[in-house]
Amino acid sequence: MIVERAAGLKPGAGTIPKTVSRGTTVSEQRTTVRFVSGSDECEAWLYTPAGSAGGAPRPAVVLGHGLGAVKEMGLDAYAERFAAAGYVVLVFDYRHFGNSGGEPRQLLDPDRQLADWAAALAYVRALPGVDADRVAIFGSSFGGGHVITVAARDPRVAAAISQCPFTDGIASAMTLGVPASLRLSVLALRDAAAALLGKPPVLVPLAAAPGGTALMNAADALPGYYALVPKGMHHPSEVPARIGLRIPRMAPGRDAARVRCPILFAVCDQDSVAPAGPTLRYAAKAPRGEVARYPIGHFDIYLGAAFERAIADQLAFLKRHVPV
Repeated sequence: MIVERAAGLKPGAGTIPKTVSRGTTVSEQRTTVRFVSGSDECEAWLYTPAGSAGGAPRPAVVLGHGLGAVKEMGLDAYAERFAAAGYVVLVFDYRHFGNSGGEPRQLLDPDRQLADWAAALAYVRALPGVDADRVAIFGSSFGGGHVITVAARDPRVAAAISQCPFTDGIASAMTLGVPASLRLSVLALRDAAAALLGKPPVLVPLAAAPGGTALMNAADALPGYYALVPKGMHHPSEVPARIGLRIPRMAPGRDAARVRCPILFAVCDQDSVAPAGPTLRYAAKAPRGEVARYPIGHFDIYLGAAFERAIADQLAFLKRHVPV
């Protein structure tokens, strides 16, 4: 089902300021928790809706971020809205990032991140006051690809929201341009060799100006990515380059055909990082897929008017399929 919910937005309508700063409202309580994943721990924020203590078990939503991003980079805004609507919410950081464990730091390992999703779901389902059979998942960008795979693998997932998702590695790699892709490949091979030899990682920036050597180098990548970093927060800007060998071989969108729960694809039509075309083709194969399209770029959806439109659509989706 194609859902055109954002026709009122103009391109770039969501682009606001250079930093994000939002606080938890009085309608929910946020605590910092940790859960085990593999041999390490993931740090997370647990949001408990006001008035939920001692009541009937509630549905929950688990949130994970995108490429090299951490929970402080805008996920609190989504979590607060979900919690205010009555959901228990867990927002977690992957191992190797933020205050989660794992060495080397900043390692982008898709398999470990998928294991972190499974661990986060197990943690939430075991919480008192959570209805273990009504847990939804939300992922954005790289995490948007992850939730497609998680929902395909885990039949207990009640619903999924895949926002501006990374669905096709070749399509995303092509956005870099040939010269930058070749330079990234060289760094990736050097880093893979360093890992085998037990040497320090060879690093690559997460984002760069157009033509630069990075995982993202579209015109809006550098300002868009760092617009999500709160003022005063230090966020490492580089990751081990070996992920450059993995991304072109990834296509989490292919798992959409195996997702049996309701899944909402929030697609940015002008996405410069995760092109909309492949995502729409994959979404059409999801048995219970819904699509909301927005005339904006990849990073616009986190801020301003675009965020307000997207979160309204997402809350409406949850209300239909996983009501409180």
